[in-house]
Amino acid sequence: MSKFDRYLLSQLLALFGFFSLLLVSVYWINRAVGLFDQLIGDGQSALVFVEFSLLTLPNVIRLVLPISAFAAAVYVTNRLMGDSELVVMQATGFSSVRLARPVIYFGLIVVVMLSVLTHVLVPASRATLADRSAEISDNVTARFLRDGQFMHPAEGVTLYIREISQNGELRDVFLSDDRTAGESVTYTARRALLARGDHGPKLLMFDGMTQTLDQTRRKLSVTRFADVTYDLGSMLAGGIRDGRTMDELPTLDLLAPTDALMAETGATRAAMLQEGHARIALPFLALAAALIGFSALLLGAFSRFGLWRQIGVAILLLILVQLINTQGTGLAMQNASAWMAVYVAPATGVGIGAFLLWLSQRPRWLRAGAGQRMAA
Repeated sequence: MSKFDRYLLSQLLALFGFFSLLLVSVYWINRAVGLFDQLIGDGQSALVFVEFSLLTLPNVIRLVLPISAFAAAVYVTNRLMGDSELVVMQATGFSSVRLARPVIYFGLIVVVMLSVLTHVLVPASRATLADRSAEISDNVTARFLRDGQFMHPAEGVTLYIREISQNGELRDVFLSDDRTAGESVTYTARRALLARGDHGPKLLMFDGMTQTLDQTRRKLSVTRFADVTYDLGSMLAGGIRDGRTMDELPTLDLLAPTDALMAETGATRAAMLQEGHARIALPFLALAAALIGFSALLLGAFSRFGLWRQIGVAILLLILVQLINTQGTGLAMQNASAWMAVYVAPATGVGIGAFLLWLSQRPRWLRAGAGQRMAA
């Protein structure tokens, strides 16, 4: 790598790190405020808040890296054009494609970083976050139980516990369930335990009685029991986790979805294929963004109006690429055979950057176009 390539690449990486840190901080603080209120309001410690915040960071970083790559390319190119450094390099015989070589290196570095995030870190963090959320929900359910007072965990449900022993045993439990229209069920038990089940917390009651009142027929049925299980997950915010989501699945599973995976996630084959191919395609949007930001500003060397117009053009082109990406994503999610649509936006972005590089090497065309605009 030549000295110029190392110099420009170091400038791009330094500004890329700065913009990434700035954008991640802003985005993370915005998300952390709601997360803090939710966790602290549920009685969780600050360590749990830090853990959840760290688990959300990979996805936040994945979202901001393409924007940071574009901002770094625009800022560095604007500064080098203002200091005439790129003009000097062009005067020595460097073509636009040669000038763009370190930008391509920079874009590929960001692509590798995004690929690691999308294929490894984000799915792993999403799976861990889902498991920890289920555990925290169970803990919240346990802390919701208070002795010596009537509680209403859901509409139509009343729960009373006379005492909670040090080993977690619930003594003298009263539970009234009026959620079913025309029927009222009352449970009383000498003791009970709170246990975790596959579909949420369970209340295990021992040595008690069930009274069922049929309000339509005005009939009362009494059943004594040695033990009975009551599903608290249906009325409390228990840690119910039926299966994984697409965000938690490995990329290879998404590219070859099975009926079992579609049943587990509740997603269609088209949606899973779109997600899998998007993990491959979307990192290259960072390369496209960096290339568009650099090549668009090279046109400013031949403009009498400075670089602000070129910066505006670069932003509009980036918005155009994002619109194409949105349309391609929607098409791929509707039709399983249209998964190639997710690759259209990255290919279009790289193609636009290459076209702008080609155009920047033809100053006569640019001057002629500017002269026609002034004459008009």
